[in-house]
Amino acid sequence: MSNLGIKKGDKVVIIGGGFAGLQLARTLIKADLKVILVDKQNHHQFQPLFYQIASGRLEPSSISFPFRKIFQKSKTVDFRMADITQILPAEKKIMTAYDRTITYDHLIIATGCRTNFFGNKELSENCFSMKTTQESIDIRNKILFSFEKEIFARPEEKQAWMNIVIVGGGPTGVELSGAFAELKKNVLPKDYHNIDFSKFNIILCEGSKNTLNNMSEESRAASRKYLEDMSVIVKTETILVSYDGNEAVLNTGERIPTKNVIWAAGVTGNIINGLAEENTIRNRYIVDRLNRIKGVDNIYALGDVAYMETPLYPKGHPQVANVAINQAKNLGLNILKSLKDENYEAVHYEYHDLGMMATIGKHKAVVELPFIKLKGVIAWYIWMFLHLMLILSVRNKIVIFFNWAWSYLTKDTSLRLITYIDYKKEKVINS
Repeated sequence: MSNLGIKKGDKVVIIGGGFAGLQLARTLIKADLKVILVDKQNHHQFQPLFYQIASGRLEPSSISFPFRKIFQKSKTVDFRMADITQILPAEKKIMTAYDRTITYDHLIIATGCRTNFFGNKELSENCFSMKTTQESIDIRNKILFSFEKEIFARPEEKQAWMNIVIVGGGPTGVELSGAFAELKKNVLPKDYHNIDFSKFNIILCEGSKNTLNNMSEESRAASRKYLEDMSVIVKTETILVSYDGNEAVLNTGERIPTKNVIWAAGVTGNIINGLAEENTIRNRYIVDRLNRIKGVDNIYALGDVAYMETPLYPKGHPQVANVAINQAKNLGLNILKSLKDENYEAVHYEYHDLGMMATIGKHKAVVELPFIKLKGVIAWYIWMFLHLMLILSVRNKIVIFFNWAWSYLTKDTSLRLITYIDYKKEKVINS
């Protein structure tokens, strides 16, 4: 038996096919184990490019990768499409939404994050979030539909359709704001000749003093300047207090009529019922440096849902993709080596920050690597290259590169389909 307690032939169940879960499954693909990957979606989603789906720059299939396609040649990794509702650690099984069970010898939880509305039910019911491919499509549908509605709207209602409020000035909020600003300048006026797009307002609200608050002062200042140069209205030290679907109320007292509020202001760990409260802290599982959950046997947590204290990060790691991927790599390699040598001493995990980056628009980006900080054109090309390299398949790399090249040369995109609208909620005005 290895020091991780995993033996050849054991059944390892991974819940979640995000960056951590997928990386671990791919690392274990040749291990003498029975690996089952479970996710409520049937595909891996490349979250850093969700904003490009929402702004009509990429098709959803470009950044979505079916799990069964990824593992179609594997005899050790299998996939189950299921929504897990509860863990029963004493019985070594998990329950699905349809009262089906999946047993395990070892369980790895890699369920990532969900949108955090900080307990505000009104905001959760009326704001858009952007944590899945479908939510990104919903945003694209609603934003494009807003201009169709504006044409028919009464004069006093028109501005509400022309205001987009984005809450949260981190990378997601900044990138989404920049993408909509480029649509406003280069694309939408060509499509809607009878709409005055000088009245189309993109309003970015951030609770702290700066956009990209986790980056350096130079990057913060550059991101704000880029946004304001693109006519994005940036409101820092500003919090959305309430939103009823028609009017956004800010902590400053300002009231903004709007039909579109996108929430990018926070995330919380996506924990599952079944483990004791003492196993968690702030909606994250407390793990040791081998990613084993405190107080239980044979259960691990990876990525955003794991809280690990280390010498470099005594208050836990940031909830970013690099942490998730590298925790999965470390656990996977520990498992592989311990299967070959039961006396193998597992390597403890420590995160080494590889940097941060964000793109705001064409030739406008900020990149902070361990050895250099860049902004502008070079940073923009670095951002594009690194994200393209992270895409899983060669086919998708080519498709994305072609779309980016076409958009670069023409300042246009043809991906402006309104694929679905709930007409019970959005009644079309009859002519």
